[in-house]
Amino acid sequence: MIIFLEERPLVVDGYKGRFEQAGETVARIGSQEFEEWIGVSGDEDLASVEAFIIGECDNPEGQVARIRKVSEAPVVVLIDARNLEQVVRLFNCGVDDVVAKPVHYQELAARIAAIKKRLIRAEATGGRHRHLAIFFDGRDPEVDGEPLSLPRRERRILEYLASIRGRRATKSQIFNAIYGVFDEHVEECVIESHISKLRKKLKMRMGHDPIDSKRYLGYRLELGREVTAGDEVVEAEAGSIAA
Repeated sequence: MIIFLEERPLVVDGYKGRFEQAGETVARIGSQEFEEWIGVSGDEDLASVEAFIIGECDNPEGQVARIRKVSEAPVVVLIDARNLEQVVRLFNCGVDDVVAKPVHYQELAARIAAIKKRLIRAEATGGRHRHLAIFFDGRDPEVDGEPLSLPRRERRILEYLASIRGRRATKSQIFNAIYGVFDEHVEECVIESHISKLRKKLKMRMGHDPIDSKRYLGYRLELGREVTAGDEVVEAEAGSIAA
Protein backbone atom coordinates (compact mmCIF):
# COMPACT_ATOMS: atom_id res chain seq x y z
CA MET A 1 0.00 0.00 0.00
CA ILE A 2 1.19 3.51 -0.85
CA ILE A 3 0.15 6.35 1.45
CA PHE A 4 -0.20 9.82 -0.08
CA LEU A 5 0.01 12.56 2.53
CA GLU A 6 -1.74 15.22 0.47
CA GLU A 7 -4.52 17.71 1.15
CA ARG A 8 -5.83 17.82 -2.43
CA PRO A 9 -7.80 14.74 -3.54
CA LEU A 10 -7.53 15.64 -7.23
CA VAL A 11 -3.73 15.44 -7.11
CA VAL A 12 -3.83 11.90 -5.76
CA ASP A 13 -6.59 10.87 -8.16
CA GLY A 14 -4.20 11.61 -11.01
CA TYR A 15 -1.82 8.93 -9.75
CA LYS A 16 -4.21 6.51 -8.07
CA GLY A 17 -5.53 4.83 -11.21
CA ARG A 18 -2.08 4.29 -12.68
CA PHE A 19 -0.64 2.84 -9.49
CA GLU A 20 -3.61 0.54 -9.06
CA GLN A 21 -3.26 -0.71 -12.64
CA ALA A 22 0.21 -1.88 -11.58
CA GLY A 23 -1.27 -3.61 -8.54
CA GLU A 24 -0.46 -0.96 -5.91
CA THR A 25 -3.15 0.05 -3.42
CA VAL A 26 -3.21 3.82 -2.85
CA ALA A 27 -4.72 5.74 0.07
CA ARG A 28 -4.80 9.52 0.52
CA ILE A 29 -4.63 11.01 4.02
CA GLY A 30 -4.78 14.69 4.99
CA SER A 31 -2.46 16.25 7.57
CA GLN A 32 -4.81 16.08 10.55
CA GLU A 33 -6.01 12.57 9.75
CA PHE A 34 -2.42 11.44 9.21
CA GLU A 35 -1.38 12.69 12.65
CA GLU A 36 -4.16 10.63 14.20
CA TRP A 37 -3.56 7.57 12.03
CA ILE A 38 0.18 7.27 12.54
CA GLY A 39 -0.28 7.80 16.27
CA VAL A 40 -2.65 4.86 16.71
CA SER A 41 -1.47 2.50 13.94
CA GLY A 42 0.00 -0.76 15.10
CA ASP A 43 2.99 -2.57 13.68
CA GLU A 44 0.85 -4.55 11.22
CA ASP A 45 -0.68 -1.43 9.66
CA LEU A 46 2.70 0.31 9.39
CA ALA A 47 4.37 -2.79 7.95
CA SER A 48 1.79 -2.85 5.16
CA VAL A 49 2.93 0.57 3.86
CA GLU A 50 5.44 0.15 1.05
CA ALA A 51 5.99 3.87 0.44
CA PHE A 52 4.95 7.28 1.71
CA ILE A 53 4.52 10.10 -0.81
CA ILE A 54 4.29 13.54 0.76
CA GLY A 55 2.79 16.43 -1.19
CA GLU A 56 1.01 19.51 0.08
CA CYS A 57 0.58 19.14 3.83
CA ASP A 58 1.29 20.82 7.14
CA ASN A 59 4.97 20.72 8.20
CA PRO A 60 6.34 18.16 5.69
CA GLU A 61 9.72 18.03 7.43
CA GLY A 62 8.06 17.17 10.72
CA GLN A 63 5.94 14.52 9.00
CA VAL A 64 9.05 12.89 7.52
CA ALA A 65 10.74 12.84 10.92
CA ARG A 66 7.67 11.26 12.47
CA ILE A 67 7.44 8.58 9.78
CA ARG A 68 11.08 7.71 10.26
CA LYS A 69 10.48 6.96 13.94
CA VAL A 70 8.03 4.17 13.10
CA SER A 71 8.74 2.99 9.53
CA GLU A 72 11.59 2.10 7.19
CA ALA A 73 9.39 2.37 4.08
CA PRO A 74 10.59 4.66 1.27
CA VAL A 75 9.59 8.30 1.73
CA VAL A 76 9.35 10.58 -1.32
CA VAL A 77 8.51 14.27 -1.02
CA LEU A 78 6.99 16.22 -3.91
CA ILE A 79 7.87 19.93 -3.95
CA ASP A 80 6.67 22.77 -6.18
CA ALA A 81 10.16 23.96 -7.13
CA ARG A 82 13.75 23.03 -6.36
CA ASN A 83 14.92 24.85 -3.27
CA LEU A 84 18.34 23.83 -2.00
CA GLU A 85 17.73 24.79 1.61
CA GLN A 86 14.44 22.92 1.75
CA VAL A 87 15.86 19.85 -0.01
CA VAL A 88 18.78 19.66 2.44
CA ARG A 89 16.42 19.94 5.41
CA LEU A 90 14.24 17.16 4.06
CA PHE A 91 17.17 14.80 3.51
CA ASN A 92 18.43 15.59 7.00
CA CYS A 93 15.03 14.52 8.32
CA GLY A 94 15.40 11.14 6.64
CA VAL A 95 13.58 11.44 3.31
CA ASP A 96 14.73 9.05 0.57
CA ASP A 97 14.03 11.28 -2.42
CA VAL A 98 12.80 14.78 -3.24
CA VAL A 99 11.08 15.35 -6.60
CA ALA A 100 9.99 18.64 -8.16
CA LYS A 101 6.46 18.72 -9.59
CA PRO A 102 5.08 18.00 -12.04
CA VAL A 103 6.30 14.42 -12.11
CA HIS A 104 4.96 11.62 -14.28
CA TYR A 105 3.61 8.46 -12.66
CA GLN A 106 6.27 6.32 -14.35
CA GLU A 107 9.10 8.40 -12.94
CA LEU A 108 7.59 8.34 -9.47
CA ALA A 109 7.13 4.56 -9.64
CA ALA A 110 10.70 4.13 -10.91
CA ARG A 111 12.10 6.24 -8.07
CA ILE A 112 10.24 4.19 -5.47
CA ALA A 113 11.45 0.96 -7.09
CA ALA A 114 15.04 2.25 -7.06
CA ILE A 115 14.81 3.06 -3.35
CA LYS A 116 13.54 -0.45 -2.63
CA LYS A 117 16.40 -1.97 -4.60
CA ARG A 118 18.90 0.05 -2.59
CA LEU A 119 17.36 -1.23 0.62
CA ILE A 120 17.34 -4.84 -0.45
CA ARG A 121 20.43 -7.02 -0.85
CA ALA A 122 20.78 -10.49 -2.38
CA GLU A 123 22.83 -13.45 -1.29
CA ALA A 124 24.66 -14.99 -4.26
CA THR A 125 25.90 -18.41 -3.23
CA GLY A 126 25.02 -20.40 -6.32
CA GLY A 127 23.52 -23.89 -6.09
CA ARG A 128 21.23 -26.25 -7.89
CA HIS A 129 18.13 -24.05 -7.71
CA ARG A 130 17.05 -21.76 -10.49
CA HIS A 131 17.53 -18.01 -10.27
CA LEU A 132 14.62 -15.75 -9.46
CA ALA A 133 14.43 -12.07 -10.37
CA ILE A 134 11.79 -9.90 -8.72
CA PHE A 135 10.91 -6.44 -10.00
CA PHE A 136 8.97 -3.52 -8.53
CA ASP A 137 7.90 -1.83 -11.76
CA GLY A 138 4.91 -3.91 -12.80
CA ARG A 139 6.84 -6.61 -14.64
CA ASP A 140 6.36 -10.29 -13.88
CA PRO A 141 9.24 -11.98 -12.05
CA GLU A 142 11.70 -14.04 -14.08
CA VAL A 143 13.10 -17.51 -13.47
CA ASP A 144 16.38 -18.06 -15.30
CA GLY A 145 15.51 -15.11 -17.54
CA GLU A 146 12.09 -16.43 -18.51
CA PRO A 147 9.01 -14.50 -17.32
CA LEU A 148 6.85 -16.22 -14.72
CA SER A 149 3.36 -14.97 -15.51
CA LEU A 150 1.46 -14.21 -12.31
CA PRO A 151 -1.92 -12.64 -11.60
CA ARG A 152 -1.57 -9.13 -10.23
CA ARG A 153 -2.30 -10.05 -6.59
CA GLU A 154 0.16 -12.96 -6.55
CA ARG A 155 2.88 -10.78 -8.08
CA ARG A 156 2.25 -8.06 -5.50
CA ILE A 157 2.49 -10.59 -2.65
CA LEU A 158 5.83 -11.80 -3.99
CA GLU A 159 7.09 -8.22 -4.29
CA TYR A 160 5.92 -7.40 -0.79
CA LEU A 161 7.65 -10.43 0.73
CA ALA A 162 10.82 -9.43 -1.13
CA SER A 163 10.56 -5.83 0.06
CA ILE A 164 10.64 -6.76 3.76
CA ARG A 165 14.07 -8.33 3.28
CA GLY A 166 13.83 -11.70 4.96
CA ARG A 167 11.48 -10.75 7.78
CA ARG A 168 8.24 -12.59 8.37
CA ALA A 169 4.86 -11.10 7.48
CA THR A 170 1.57 -12.17 8.97
CA LYS A 171 -1.52 -12.78 6.88
CA SER A 172 -2.91 -9.47 8.13
CA GLN A 173 0.21 -7.57 7.13
CA ILE A 174 0.14 -9.06 3.64
CA PHE A 175 -3.58 -8.34 3.29
CA ASN A 176 -3.09 -4.71 4.33
CA ALA A 177 -0.18 -4.30 1.92
CA ILE A 178 -2.08 -5.72 -1.04
CA TYR A 179 -5.62 -4.52 -0.40
CA GLY A 180 -5.01 -1.56 1.91
CA VAL A 181 -5.88 -1.04 5.56
CA PHE A 182 -8.98 0.92 4.55
CA ASP A 183 -10.56 -1.78 2.35
CA GLU A 184 -13.57 -3.37 4.07
CA HIS A 185 -14.98 -5.17 1.03
CA VAL A 186 -12.54 -8.11 0.80
CA GLU A 187 -12.11 -10.87 3.37
CA GLU A 188 -8.63 -11.42 4.79
CA CYS A 189 -8.80 -15.16 4.16
CA VAL A 190 -8.33 -14.53 0.41
CA ILE A 191 -4.61 -14.11 1.11
CA GLU A 192 -4.21 -17.81 1.93
CA SER A 193 -5.59 -18.75 -1.48
CA HIS A 194 -3.30 -16.28 -3.28
CA ILE A 195 -0.20 -17.53 -1.44
CA SER A 196 -1.06 -21.19 -1.99
CA LYS A 197 -1.31 -20.66 -5.75
CA LEU A 198 1.86 -18.54 -5.79
CA ARG A 199 3.88 -21.19 -3.93
CA LYS A 200 2.79 -23.93 -6.33
CA LYS A 201 3.88 -21.87 -9.35
CA LEU A 202 7.23 -20.99 -7.79
CA LYS A 203 7.93 -24.61 -6.87
CA MET A 204 7.01 -25.82 -10.34
CA ARG A 205 9.41 -23.37 -12.02
CA MET A 206 12.22 -23.17 -9.46
CA GLY A 207 12.34 -26.74 -8.21
CA HIS A 208 11.65 -25.67 -4.64
CA ASP A 209 9.29 -23.47 -2.67
CA PRO A 210 11.12 -20.31 -1.52
CA ILE A 211 8.29 -19.17 0.77
CA ASP A 212 8.58 -20.47 4.32
CA SER A 213 5.47 -20.40 6.50
CA LYS A 214 5.17 -20.79 10.24
CA ARG A 215 1.84 -21.04 12.01
CA TYR A 216 1.08 -17.88 13.98
CA LEU A 217 4.33 -16.27 12.76
CA GLY A 218 3.55 -15.77 9.09
CA TYR A 219 5.43 -16.02 5.80
CA ARG A 220 9.01 -15.32 4.79
CA LEU A 221 10.68 -15.34 1.39
CA GLU A 222 13.92 -17.30 1.65
CA LEU A 223 16.40 -17.12 -1.20
CA GLY A 224 19.84 -18.30 -0.16
CA ARG A 225 21.38 -18.40 -3.64
CA GLU A 226 22.18 -16.12 -6.58
CA VAL A 227 19.36 -13.76 -7.47
CA THR A 228 19.11 -10.86 -9.91
CA ALA A 229 17.82 -7.36 -9.28
CA GLY A 230 16.66 -6.31 -12.70
CA ASP A 231 19.70 -6.93 -14.91
CA GLU A 232 22.14 -6.48 -12.04
CA VAL A 233 23.44 -9.25 -9.78
CA VAL A 234 23.94 -7.98 -6.24
CA GLU A 235 25.39 -9.63 -3.16
CA ALA A 236 24.88 -9.21 0.52
CA GLU A 237 24.72 -10.90 3.89
CA ALA A 238 23.52 -14.45 4.34
CA GLY A 239 19.83 -14.70 5.00
CA SER A 240 18.90 -11.63 2.97
CA ILE A 241 16.86 -11.72 -0.22
CA ALA A 242 16.69 -10.18 -3.66
CA ALA A 243 14.41 -7.83 -5.45
